[in-house]
Amino acid sequence: MEPLGRSERFRRFMFFYFMIQTELEAITIITLMFALFYLRNMRRRHLLIRNREINTNPLRRDVLDRIIGRGDRNCIWELRMSVDALGRLCELLKVQGGLSDDCRVSISEQVITFLIILAHHKKNRTLQVRFYRSGETISRYFNKVLSSVIRVQGLLFAKVVPVPDDCIDPRWKWFKGCLGALDGTYIDVTVPEEDKSRYRIRKGKISTNVLGVCNRDMNFVYVLSGWEGSTSDSRILRDAMSRRNNLKIPIGNYYLVDAGYTNCKGFLAPYRQTRYHIQEWAHGRNAPRNFQEYFNKKHSSARNIIERCFGLLKKRWAILRSPCFYKIKTQNRVIIACCLLQNFIRLTMDSDPEEDTLLDEEQVLFGEEPVDNQAGNDDMIDSVEGSNEWNAWRDHLANEMYNEWMNSRIN
Repeated sequence: MEPLGRSERFRRFMFFYFMIQTELEAITIITLMFALFYLRNMRRRHLLIRNREINTNPLRRDVLDRIIGRGDRNCIWELRMSVDALGRLCELLKVQGGLSDDCRVSISEQVITFLIILAHHKKNRTLQVRFYRSGETISRYFNKVLSSVIRVQGLLFAKVVPVPDDCIDPRWKWFKGCLGALDGTYIDVTVPEEDKSRYRIRKGKISTNVLGVCNRDMNFVYVLSGWEGSTSDSRILRDAMSRRNNLKIPIGNYYLVDAGYTNCKGFLAPYRQTRYHIQEWAHGRNAPRNFQEYFNKKHSSARNIIERCFGLLKKRWAILRSPCFYKIKTQNRVIIACCLLQNFIRLTMDSDPEEDTLLDEEQVLFGEEPVDNQAGNDDMIDSVEGSNEWNAWRDHLANEMYNEWMNSRIN
């Protein structure tokens, strides 16, 4: 047998080398496939077992049953809404908000946990004990539901309808074309130490200044949250008007605002340095002495709708009455979510106990998508600038109101 040449030995060596390498790679791939298949089945089995244990946990079932299984009374106490409204909310968040259960926590339990935190400002550890969940689970599903609520804001923000020319409501009949009222309110927040000076208000609290806009039915149509408490109301309004998704006001319409804002096209403010607040006119005392005071009285009566809206909001959701310890971005989203849920409750419930217990307007002393209007942007007011023409229109309206009132007193 002739000895192999150098080139032939090298060729055979490389042939066997690649054969061995190919077999090793094939074995490795097959091994990895079996390993992944095994781990996948083990995880699926673990989730099914855990889900079965969760669904059959009598303690957790008892907690949910005491909230929603015994009629509307407990449900309204705990969640601020009836059982029927809760079902509609879960369906809305599932279909429109993208909320889903993932073999761990049902949609109803996610929403119930979220609403309890908002309604009673319960801490994470309290919910851990009550629902037999980990802190990570409570936090994760709270943020999931919060994102889902924000996602449906285009459906939950109310629509605006101007005051018609034939309006007979004594509170609104003089304000033809009015869309509602707007104002700012302070909500206490928790911020990093280096940011506290910007959020500190005159009373020393650390707060965010929230712009709220409501229609005549006391439903929110626009909310802008996130500005520091030290920021003026007028600056926040200018920001709301300049944003891409801005507050839209068709030309010829307007909102009622307080004296902290500029009286200009789209925003009707009262006369400054003149009696204004409702309690100053209580029980028929101190009748208006001129057209400016009478205008301020009627203006205050109508604009008070936004004060009542804020009062109901803070009364319903305890999380807005004291600082929470989420990140400031989450706190701002919570504020918007509370406004959206208030609209949802007022839309779906025939009787709202929280609203029924509010004081009458004469006794009230407190105190991210906008509405899609039909008109195009060319028909919208896009600035907040005072004008002599608008001031003259206010004077004309005030004189007309005062003269009719004086004539009615004579007759």
